[in-house]
Amino acid sequence: MFLELLCRGYSVSVGKVGPLEVDFVAVSQGSRVYIQVCYRMEQPETREREFRSLRSIEDNYPKIVLSLDDFPASDAGGIRHLNLIDFLLHRKDL
Repeated sequence: MFLELLCRGYSVSVGKVGPLEVDFVAVSQGSRVYIQVCYRMEQPETREREFRSLRSIEDNYPKIVLSLDDFPASDAGGIRHLNLIDFLLHRKDL
């Protein structure tokens, strides 16, 4: 994901929100997007862990969780949950 974001023209870093970590903070032309990546979110604990740091960010930039779960894209409280493969293949704008 790091290399993909660089190829899309973003500068990329790891974010911290208090004790929580955000996998990727991607910045390009004054815009920013926060991204969490995980293998699967079958367990409620995993889902909570991946969404917790993004929910604690109090700005209006896009927030995305990417995983290999097979599901239709969804939005939970302004945080988009997308399939990682679909995201990479379709090269959607963030």
